[in-house]
Order: sequence, then C-alpha cells, then structure tokens
Amino acid sequence: MPGADLALLTEAARAAGEVAMGFFRAQPERWDKPGGQGPVTEADLAVDNLLRDTLTAARPDYGWLSEETPDHIDRLSRERVFIVDPIDGTRAFIDGGETWSHSLAIAEAGRIIAAVVFLPVRDKLYAAHLGGGATMNDVPMGVSSRDDIAGASVLAAKPILEPYQWIDAVVPPVVRKFRPSLAYRLAATAEGRYDAMMALRATWEWDVAAGSLLVEEAGGVVTDRKGGALRFNNEVPQLNGIVAGGGSVQTGLIDRLL
Repeated sequence: MPGADLALLTEAARAAGEVAMGFFRAQPERWDKPGGQGPVTEADLAVDNLLRDTLTAARPDYGWLSEETPDHIDRLSRERVFIVDPIDGTRAFIDGGETWSHSLAIAEAGRIIAAVVFLPVRDKLYAAHLGGGATMNDVPMGVSSRDDIAGASVLAAKPILEPYQWIDAVVPPVVRKFRPSLAYRLAATAEGRYDAMMALRATWEWDVAAGSLLVEEAGGVVTDRKGGALRFNNEVPQLNGIVAGGGSVQTGLIDRLL
C-alpha cells in the first residue's frame, strides 16, 4: 500500500507544480495571515484546493491536514492522514526564488509511510515510502557519512548559533547554511548535500512530515530537539523542533542542545 500511495503523491505533486508555476514570478495576490503566521498567496490556496480535491477523492477514508485548510478534529479518528504543505517557502515563492517546494506525506498511526517533496523550478522530486529507500528523480540517495561534528554543514536559521541554545553556552563549531523551505532542508540533508538540519522552535507537522521520512529512508536519524521520536497527526499539529542528519552528526548535535 505505501507504494501505491507514493505513486499517488508523486502524480499530485507534479500537478501541484504546474498550478504553482502559473503564478510564479507573476505577482500573485498576497496577504498576511493573522497572528504573525507569515504570508500566503493565491497560489498557496490554488495548490491546496487541487491537492485536497485530488487526494481525498482518491483516498476518501484518509484524513486531511494542511497548512492552508482549516483544521478539523475528525482527522484524529482516521487510520491514515494526508499531511500537506501546498507551498513550503512561501516567502521564497513571492521573491522569485527557486527553493520553495510542495510537501506531501501520509501518516499511519502517527508514523509517515509515504512522502514526496517537489521543487518545480528545479524539477527535483524527492520521494520515499516506508522500507523502500529514498530517491531524487528516481536515483537512490543517502545521507552524509561524516562522523565529526566540527565543521559539519548544518541547514538552520540564525538562532541556532545563539549560546542560550547549547549546554554551557558553547556553540558547536558547525558551518551554518540556510534554505527557506524546511521540507527542502530535509530533502537536501537526505541527499547528503548537507550533514544535518535543525529547527529548534515548535515546528508545524506539514513543514517536516514528508522530509522526515526522506532522511530516515536515506539512512539518517530524525528526532525532536530533545532526541525523542516524532509522532504525527497530533491534536495540536506541532513538534518540539526537529534535528535530522547522518547518525554521528545528528547525535552530536542532540547531545549538546539544552
């Protein structure tokens, strides 16, 4: 079943890319969400509508959780749930950048079983299903084998370099890099292009659900900021941050975090 679900997600992600590209660099209407939750555009909503209609029609017994759809508690009673970010990296999309993505995943009993992250501008489609490995454009991929945290490349926002985040206020000697889409940070880590990624704030499930499986199936380790296992489709769909990467670097980061 995960393989069939993955094929469904792949087809839907490609269709989402076609819709989004119709708005890209065309000055789509935009506005700010309430509560400081960031910008949204007409493209986000168009992609959300497409994905919701397509995916729930194909799997009517699955629940639905999306950044751009009002949440409904009935998803908690479903065995499987779609977890979707129609456009992850909306600011980059608005600015005409290339590393925004579509993030599509399916959770079963709290665990991700199928996942796709698609970057339409770069035509990069990352995919994985539970027990089936991870690919980028159908080519198998694996996480970095680096075993030394010193000098490790870590995709993260600037606050990870603040001493208050770390034991004894000692920031590990990593090289910070940045990409605006959390889904893409996870995908690039799964590809082995970076050694790890981190997000230390409360993290929305739709931002990281798909990417977390990519890293795991590429041979990496993914936990929350305290080293705990991730569980998806929570009543409040947030995680206590996320740290992902090759085992040695990921463990080294977790061991040093407050």
